[in-house]
Amino acid sequence: MSYMTLLAEVESCVICSEHLPLGPRPVLQLHPDARILIAGQAPGKKVHNTGIPFDDASGNRLREWMGISKDVFYDAKQVAILPMGFCYPGTGKSGDLPPRRECEQHWREQLLAQLSNVEITLVLGKYAQDYHFGKSNSSLTKLVSSWKKYWPTMVPLPHPSPRNNIWLSKNPWFEKELVPSLRTSISTALS
Repeated sequence: MSYMTLLAEVESCVICSEHLPLGPRPVLQLHPDARILIAGQAPGKKVHNTGIPFDDASGNRLREWMGISKDVFYDAKQVAILPMGFCYPGTGKSGDLPPRRECEQHWREQLLAQLSNVEITLVLGKYAQDYHFGKSNSSLTKLVSSWKKYWPTMVPLPHPSPRNNIWLSKNPWFEKELVPSLRTSISTALS
């Protein structure tokens, strides 16, 4: 199946529609030429409303960490964006609900198979990290601080959400050590 056909099927998916408070609206970005893959969680409410991945404060921070412009970020031939859940899952007591599992179970492997040119995968948040690194009881800090173990093809990152400002202030090494290396690696992959 061509990536265009697969992408059209995903974009019209209604598998879990009865569980989605705002209805289905898959938000992802994919092209087989992409060199960078962003494996995230699920779109938030604002992203659901616009249909544009990372069209929020998290996206601003992520682009800053990557050292790229919006034009580069939203060029599917350069950057693929494949969250664990493609639709807004709703809100719980402490933020958005976890990504729906149906996307991973039905689509993820097929979509990843389309991305044979990816050089760097940025893995954001617990659900994506459990999938890409295996489930573990280790903390976010422990996983992200071991980034050199996976470098340069996989990079565990905290979610760029403003909710993680406290984590970032407690872990200044992240922006002093990992972010500059990430920018260099992203620049090399995209050149």
